[in-house]
Amino acid sequence: MPVPAPPTSTTVGATWRGGRRYDIARPGGPTTTIDGAGEAGTGPVDTLLGALAACAAIDVEDYLVKRRTPPERLTVTVRAERRAELPRRIMSAHLEFAIDGAGVEPAHAARAVALAVDRYCSVAASLAADIVIGRSMIVNGVPVSPSVEAQSE
Repeated sequence: MPVPAPPTSTTVGATWRGGRRYDIARPGGPTTTIDGAGEAGTGPVDTLLGALAACAAIDVEDYLVKRRTPPERLTVTVRAERRAELPRRIMSAHLEFAIDGAGVEPAHAARAVALAVDRYCSVAASLAADIVIGRSMIVNGVPVSPSVEAQSE
């Protein structure tokens, strides 16, 4: 039985910049502003959802590039439901992938999305287990039905 790799560590800091603004960065890395008022940057929950979208999109792109069918355009829209009461945590998120590219086939795109969301996206894997993450796709302008996605698995 293979020995699991040791965990890696990541360090990120938040520096208060006044109001509800914080600069977020790794030591020596680029800075992102998170703003609870939404004026100078996205809020914390929007940033988390954006990280989920970007993480999954990176994995989808990697998969399609390895298949030699790179996307020409890839966007992910996240719609989330949050509790009305405090803490207003995320209860569910739905990721809609819009993927365009001359060689991108719906079944391959569906497989890429399934692998990204269910297996490779570290942000999705880091969310609480009870958060439901759904997904849908539009490939080259055509909505892809769940039956095509099921065929790819």
